[in-house]
Amino acid sequence: MPITDAGTAAAPMPTQATCQSTYQTRVADYWNAEENPVNLELGKIDDLYHHHYGIGDVDWSVLDESRDGGGDGAAMRRDRTTAELHRLEQAQADLLASHLGPLSRADHVFDAGCGRGGGSVVAHLRYGCHTDGVTISRKQADFANAQARSRNIDDKVRYHHRNMLDTGLPSGAYAASWNNESTMYVELDLLFAEHARLLRRGGRYVTITGCYNDAYGRASREVSLINAHYICDIHPRSEYFRAMARNRLVPVHVQDLTADTIPYWELRKQADHLVTGIEETFLSAYENGSFQYLLIAADRV
Repeated sequence: MPITDAGTAAAPMPTQATCQSTYQTRVADYWNAEENPVNLELGKIDDLYHHHYGIGDVDWSVLDESRDGGGDGAAMRRDRTTAELHRLEQAQADLLASHLGPLSRADHVFDAGCGRGGGSVVAHLRYGCHTDGVTISRKQADFANAQARSRNIDDKVRYHHRNMLDTGLPSGAYAASWNNESTMYVELDLLFAEHARLLRRGGRYVTITGCYNDAYGRASREVSLINAHYICDIHPRSEYFRAMARNRLVPVHVQDLTADTIPYWELRKQADHLVTGIEETFLSAYENGSFQYLLIAADRV
């Protein structure tokens, strides 16, 4: 059975066990210090905090309020834009969750690189299942556990301060597992080996990720800028399928979400209160074909 910590607090683990390298320590430091409004302000709407991007058509009427038309108009524009971006991010989380099932209330699922925990809550609310989320950031784990307690779902939704490459969770105990925009922080073979260990035979693994397009050639300038911005290492598309094959994960569904995510970025670059400076880079990378946004679902064999 999956780990059950006292209450919802993750069992203390030595720093060297959580962060296996200097690079991972830097990543943990980054997320422990992160207070980005584009993550926090969107989550405040309904206490679902996501650390990923959005998909779907934009309701452009959110920009109808005058940017310069006085306090009420500007505030309404900000609020409506924030809510629309959150709606698009929620649509992405719902799409990923829809590929995990069918799941029962008795099933256990694993959220690798869970961030502030929104994806685990989405899966639990959809299926009623038990979820274990893992993050390398102590701050994120504590935040997510507090959110679970506030929702009174901490008996079924738990978060752990651990390394998703070496979780310490029981082998074969999970019906489904996923990464939502977190694979670019780790080596894919190590990651998929841990998912294959955790999943029962026939269990489902899903990822939504940005990857660079092998058909374009090497990683583009835009991809390099995204790597530098997020302290990550974006993988080529082909490596996902090679690494899955080496680790008993057989793709059953692949969906190119690139066109679906471009509207999100077009809206976000106009959200003056949320922009991070990376918006144009994402749009350029998607539009020149060097970068893709994919959903991959695979069965553990």
